[in-house]
Amino acid sequence: AVPAVLRAALLRQGGEAAAREAAEGLERRAPAWAFRPGPDPAQWLALGLAVAAVPLVLGAPAWIQAACLALLNLLFLAMTAFRLGALCLRPAPLPEAGRAEEAELPVYTVLVALCREAPVVPRLVRALAQLDYPRTKLDVKFVIEADDPDTAAALAGVPNPGWFEVIVAPPGLPRTKPRALNLALPFARGEHLVVYDAEDVPDPGQLRAAAALFARSSPRTACLQGRLVIDNTGDSWLTRCFTLEYAALFDVLGPALSAWRLPVPLGGTTTHFRTATLRALHGWDAWNVTEDADLGLRLALAGYHVGDLPLSTLEEAPARLRPWLRQRTRWMKGFIQTSITHSRRPVHALVRLGPLGLLAAAAMVPGTVLSALAYPVLIAVAAWQFLARPLPADPSFAANLLTGLALVLFAAGFAAMLLPAALGCIRRRWWGLLPWIGLLPVYFVLVSAAAWLGLLELIRAPARWNKTEHGLAATSRSGRLQ
Repeated sequence: AVPAVLRAALLRQGGEAAAREAAEGLERRAPAWAFRPGPDPAQWLALGLAVAAVPLVLGAPAWIQAACLALLNLLFLAMTAFRLGALCLRPAPLPEAGRAEEAELPVYTVLVALCREAPVVPRLVRALAQLDYPRTKLDVKFVIEADDPDTAAALAGVPNPGWFEVIVAPPGLPRTKPRALNLALPFARGEHLVVYDAEDVPDPGQLRAAAALFARSSPRTACLQGRLVIDNTGDSWLTRCFTLEYAALFDVLGPALSAWRLPVPLGGTTTHFRTATLRALHGWDAWNVTEDADLGLRLALAGYHVGDLPLSTLEEAPARLRPWLRQRTRWMKGFIQTSITHSRRPVHALVRLGPLGLLAAAAMVPGTVLSALAYPVLIAVAAWQFLARPLPADPSFAANLLTGLALVLFAAGFAAMLLPAALGCIRRRWWGLLPWIGLLPVYFVLVSAAAWLGLLELIRAPARWNKTEHGLAATSRSGRLQ
């Protein structure tokens, strides 16, 4: 039988078992790495004690309040140091390598999970067809849902569809991207595997470059993270700020974390894996709506390293507030889920990651959520302090220390917000975007709103996947998104 026909028959006959495995495989094989069933009793107890401690601290003597505030300031300052330290490191360029012969290249699997993405299918297929990799070594798989006839029809209408395969995911819960990827993972033929999103336009040289990097790297380098670039920057002020945010994250901070060999919360796309390692880690958590960040921490806890792949993938950002907020709410909810998952065994995490690695993981995942939740409150308090209550002259060391820490943290926080975005723009030579950096403090008020909505949605609908509609870009810097 033709292999694709055989795989389709297997899914038809064993669809229920396959759906159950995709949803529950990680939880059954490695329950400590799975989000479900949520917080354990020790976490609930810790949360209750933390909430109960707040009124106690507020009613405590002034020196106890000052000590607690100083500790919090130092903790947030240490977390900010990662973003500021990344400014000092210039990412290494892609190493020079001769062009490998076709026989030397490994089989490479490309996974793309699609759900109601018919409008972007032609562009996606064109982009993947332009990958500079031998067709005989490409294993391209589109995963679609059983109740999505429009996307199925769009794929069926592509000329010469023999070079890719469509996998129809059996019905089941949760309806998430990681569940779809888990369904396809057992059928992956490649030694390496990359995940792309429906709207992606990757650099044609990515697969050859990633294969060369994997060949030269230690087996402990289990993943390579490519650079994500927003291409519809001119659509709105939201897409401009989104572009700045991605420039900071993927052109400055991510490469620095990789160079320092610290935990890297992965992006949801352009993540290249050694397939055997991915299977050994049981794939993705189907119940975590930021499966990428979760898998990045899981790789670090298992002793693996995420490398930097300095080649870009063009992406489309939501240009209007409502879809942007829905997408960001899902991201923040997933960051909370990831924080819950990997804080169940803090001593184990400290042993596996080391103090610096644990601090980096805390800064990038729970720290992102906590800073977003507190951002508008702290900005309001700071404004009140600066405008209504000028700094008093105080001869005591303790009072000056606390005031100094607060001022340093305030300045460092804004520097950590603005400078990585500015450096990312400079590296990309996006000079016209530099003036928009002044809008980032306003943009992060919206990020804070998304964090609060994500917290609420975690309680009401933890597995809900807020779908982002693609194919709406009105502008394209490269011309390849239109």
